[in-house]
Amino acid sequence: MIIGLPKEIKDNEYRVGLTPAGVRGLTDAGHQVLVEATAGEGSGFEDSLYNRAGAGITESADKVWAEAEMIVKVKEPIAPEYPRMRAGQLLFTYLHLAPDSGLTEELLQRKVTGVAYETITDRRGTLPLLTPMSEVAGRMAIQVGAHYLEKMSGGRGILLGGVPGVPAARVVIIGGGVVGTNAAKIAVGMGAHVTIIDNNLDRLRELDDIFLSKIATLASSAYMIHDAVSSADLIIGAVLVPGAAAPRLVTRNMLKDVTDGSVIVDVAVDQGGCVETTHPTTHSDPTFYVEGVLHYCVANMPGAVPRTSTFALTNSTLPYALKLANNGFEVAVNSDPGLAAGVNTYAGKLTYEAVAISQGREYTPLGSLLGA
Repeated sequence: MIIGLPKEIKDNEYRVGLTPAGVRGLTDAGHQVLVEATAGEGSGFEDSLYNRAGAGITESADKVWAEAEMIVKVKEPIAPEYPRMRAGQLLFTYLHLAPDSGLTEELLQRKVTGVAYETITDRRGTLPLLTPMSEVAGRMAIQVGAHYLEKMSGGRGILLGGVPGVPAARVVIIGGGVVGTNAAKIAVGMGAHVTIIDNNLDRLRELDDIFLSKIATLASSAYMIHDAVSSADLIIGAVLVPGAAAPRLVTRNMLKDVTDGSVIVDVAVDQGGCVETTHPTTHSDPTFYVEGVLHYCVANMPGAVPRTSTFALTNSTLPYALKLANNGFEVAVNSDPGLAAGVNTYAGKLTYEAVAISQGREYTPLGSLLGA
């Protein structure tokens, strides 16, 4: 199979879909990998490293897209890349289609086979390709929040961990999954007062054990969320409904009771955000204020630490890329239900139910299209 590795062109996105080691794994398996020149430079991988791993290097993004049977990326295609997609091409990347009707329409019209990292599952029902970036984003959320709490960055002027005689910042994390847990690890380590809100009581019990009662836990309800965020200095949005738009759990009305200069980091922004006032921002223009509260809603947070992120991502994605390349799409998804769960679009049909519900589109089960 011919596999294309284009350079990411989203604002300040420095990650790349494969490390040189990942490319070596594919070329050793007998596949041809075509890499766009300088695609890996943002992550510290020179073209010579890809060349040494057996890849071909080209200056032309158009050539990568035109020749490749499978495109391996990090982020979803953006408008300049739409014309490069073609019928039957396999696109293996994060897609986050639920809040993005425009991209969904392009994939359907162009009959692209869109396999989304974020909806692939493993035997335990977890999301193995979403986990590494959720770990990165969760840990980043606290250091980003601590930065923006500083007065010169637009915040209230609060030190996250406080000092003796002065209270530490109050951090409220909405969602106790991978993002929320990793955010809590950093916040607790920095000495903040941490509260995690989740609708799963068993998960809250686990978190209480993990953190040895160093955090507070709350069962999710509109009342408890409103009460918690009203006294928070830093609010982390960490809610995930796999493949679907995130529920808006923090309303604009709630923000009226949040102290001016407090900070929201909505990590759920890829799926539309769990704060009503969220809209996607970029690393170039990352923040905005609503009701006096500073919002940080960058949709590709891990792109700020591309070297760590690219290694972590390739560690998880490479086995699936190899399965698709070695076996071909149909055999690969028929033999692995978890990989089949990653297929969001195929042959002009929307094959992921949560996305269809979010957008009010027709849903077509993948099995009915493959005859499996």
